Amino acid sequence: MKASLNWICDYLEQPLDRQTVADTLSRIGFPVEAMEPVPDSDDWMLEVEITSNRPDCLCHLGLARELVAAGMGDIRRPRLDGSPDDQGASIASEAGLEVLDLNACPHYIARVIKGVRIGPSPDWMVRRLTAVGLRSINNVVDITNFVLLECGQPLHAFDLAHLAERRIVVRRAHADEAFTAIDGTKHRLKPSMLVIADAKRAVALAGVMGGLDSEVSEKTTEVLLESARFDPLIVRRAARGTKLSSDSSFRFERGVDPAGVDWASRRACALFAQLAGGTILPGKLEAGSGEAEPKRISLRTRRCAQVIGMQLSDAQVTEHLRRLELNPLLQPTSGNPDSVLECQIPSHRLDLDREIDLVEEVARLHGLDHLEVDASVSLQIRPPQPRIAALRCLGDVLTAQGFFEIVSPSFLPTSQARAFFDEDMEPVAVQADRRKADPTLRPSLWPSLLACRKLNQDVGNSDVRLYETAASWHRDGQGIQEAHTLALLADCDQPQTAWREMRGVLDELLVQLQGESNVQLDALEHPEFDVSASLSHGGKVRGRMGIPGPRLLKRFDLKQPVILAQFDLDWLLAGYPPSAAVGQLARFPGIERDLSLVVSEDTPWSAIERAVWAIQPALMEKLAFLVTYRGKPIPTGHKSVSFRMTFRDPSRTLRHEEVDPQIQAIVEHLGRSLDAQLRA
Repeated sequence: MKASLNWICDYLEQPLDRQTVADTLSRIGFPVEAMEPVPDSDDWMLEVEITSNRPDCLCHLGLARELVAAGMGDIRRPRLDGSPDDQGASIASEAGLEVLDLNACPHYIARVIKGVRIGPSPDWMVRRLTAVGLRSINNVVDITNFVLLECGQPLHAFDLAHLAERRIVVRRAHADEAFTAIDGTKHRLKPSMLVIADAKRAVALAGVMGGLDSEVSEKTTEVLLESARFDPLIVRRAARGTKLSSDSSFRFERGVDPAGVDWASRRACALFAQLAGGTILPGKLEAGSGEAEPKRISLRTRRCAQVIGMQLSDAQVTEHLRRLELNPLLQPTSGNPDSVLECQIPSHRLDLDREIDLVEEVARLHGLDHLEVDASVSLQIRPPQPRIAALRCLGDVLTAQGFFEIVSPSFLPTSQARAFFDEDMEPVAVQADRRKADPTLRPSLWPSLLACRKLNQDVGNSDVRLYETAASWHRDGQGIQEAHTLALLADCDQPQTAWREMRGVLDELLVQLQGESNVQLDALEHPEFDVSASLSHGGKVRGRMGIPGPRLLKRFDLKQPVILAQFDLDWLLAGYPPSAAVGQLARFPGIERDLSLVVSEDTPWSAIERAVWAIQPALMEKLAFLVTYRGKPIPTGHKSVSFRMTFRDPSRTLRHEEVDPQIQAIVEHLGRSLDAQLRA
């Protein structure tokens, strides 16, 4: 915020030099980032950083209050000489007011000034506005800008003669309602926006900017002065939606003093009487109220000293709170050695809600530079959290397998996201005016990996392996669902080899994270994948893997076939650390037997695996897939699946004739259950 040194000093009993002001504000939490002399003046412009939770300091009076709180004298508030008499006759015959949404506009005050003479502002006001970078326009507009920068309450002056039926209606905008702002830009409004309208049209976007048709001009003689309070979120959305920004919207978005609405209106009317020669009509038009029960917060002085880490007396704490205008009162405590101060929070301090907020106020005013600095640093070593350790293990395994981790944006174009939705899923998207190109939250990490593969293709990289751990979102009958996923991508020159390698990577991950690889693969039909399978454990689907088809590759403009896999990350990490089962080394050799069976093309390996284990072969300790073959002499529509079985007796050496009956039983069972034939 740009502030004038002389303007700040107008509200102090004793003027201060620029260095004292800069040092004091910086010490209590408002860093002065720059100081520049104002041309042709003895004034200085200060660039003050104001945090978003302190809208009360977005004005010169607010900064003066902070200097006083820091011990720099006493405050001198502006006088309201010439302000209107609200007890007089009503102005209802001159203008009308109707507020249709008191939630969006909790308080609205309108006053009428007649016989206004538009002209230049006096030199003292021009100097004040020029010092903060504002150009003087005319006395009416300058008064509203001056009061805004003085007390932080935005005002707006309408030419009353240009308001249809001479009345104000505060309402929601009509769908696609036309509005032309003061800066000449034209807009189409949405029903979520709040407008100030007359009997026919919108004449201002509430809290953001006035309209061109009702602005004050050289011919203006009657002014309707608006002072109001609007819902910060509604103002923020309207400003973003129309791409309009103003000093008013900047303050309304952060909140204004509820009690300041009427004060600012009276202050502006007093200046109108002095500088514009107008007659202020008695009374006011008002909707809603700025009066509310003041907040009260209790502060334990001993607790305050403990949190800050300083030895503070009750008198010191009380004095800091008094200078903040909190009116601290010592409360009686029976049998409790702790002193308790009850504070009444002024309406302009919107940021004070809890005891810890008061502790922070005492700390910054007392001075954080008074904190004792301990030369030693105490560290307590703790083991990493299981999830963090599991993620590190996951990264180590995938890095060893040649994968590179990526971090990609969570938003996608809707066209890319659609291919990865199941039938019962709907996209989760933000408003189109926020992200026009990519408004949809990704339902899967696969499109992000495919887009990254395209970038690698463009720079000529080959043999690419990528992985990402992140969240994905979709909407179903139960609302928005968020899932944490591990997704992998690898180049796929030979589909069968790539499938086996990806399965090996997944097996290694499961062994390292859960101690064993016991997921089940089941064939899965998907229109975008040539080959696809679900990965199940304990009767629940935990992941998927597949080889995208030409249509999906074309959507991402990929020339290189790839294989994709994904796992439920929370389930994958939940088994960490794995429990190790250690046994004696085998004392006797085992017998390995390989079988090659001809089965139909649609018979998955998981079906063969289940069928072999179903007959519980005696002494068989391991079953492993070897290879799939298609081609002559295998008939069309069939394939040859080869696998290896390991048999072992822990107490003696097996003989081949003992294994032969089990092999025969397996072949016969597979023939009956899967129509499998032993390959010649």
